Amino acid sequence: MERQIILASQSPRRRELLTQAGFCYQVEPSQVIEKITKEEPWEVVMELSEQKAEDVYRKHMEASNQIQDASSILVIGADTVVAFQNQILGKPHTEQEAFDMLMQLQGEVHQVYTGVALCWNEEDGMHKHVFYERTEVSFYPMTEQEIWDYIHTGDCMDKAGAYGIQTHFGVYIRAIQGDYNNVVGLPIARLYQEIKDVRIGE
Repeated sequence: MERQIILASQSPRRRELLTQAGFCYQVEPSQVIEKITKEEPWEVVMELSEQKAEDVYRKHMEASNQIQDASSILVIGADTVVAFQNQILGKPHTEQEAFDMLMQLQGEVHQVYTGVALCWNEEDGMHKHVFYERTEVSFYPMTEQEIWDYIHTGDCMDKAGAYGIQTHFGVYIRAIQGDYNNVVGLPIARLYQEIKDVRIGE
């Protein structure tokens, strides 16, 4: 069954990864008000990715039913966080907050978690499959000036943990254990395998 794939995210990094992997898809960002009820980072990303995917799925199906054309769809929701000592570091709100985050991560190993939720329709209604990927990352030492120079590029302000591994900040990445693309924002190989494993549409 050929399905319409919908990415419930406006992240340009996730779009780029899907495109590079050969997916044909459209973008419909979720507008859901995120509600966090979990504490562990891997539970949080799965919870939020599921909320995003369900939100877009339900809106799309409601619109399709109104015109009596409920197409076969697969909605992909995703959420990425950086965690240090099991505490989530979100996107910085100020340059000082970004500086504090990057200083905190110096000489330490931190984790990047991405939750991915798949929502698709079958004859008996909505089906869901949710998983997460974890990658460990460490930095080379950075001087305070190097941190401020990076912050002043503005690249850090829309990124969890205050850095983007795919930008020129990559020169400070000392080691990665796990999936590089997971740190970018979407474990694309794992996503492909999970779609095959749940046998969507068969």
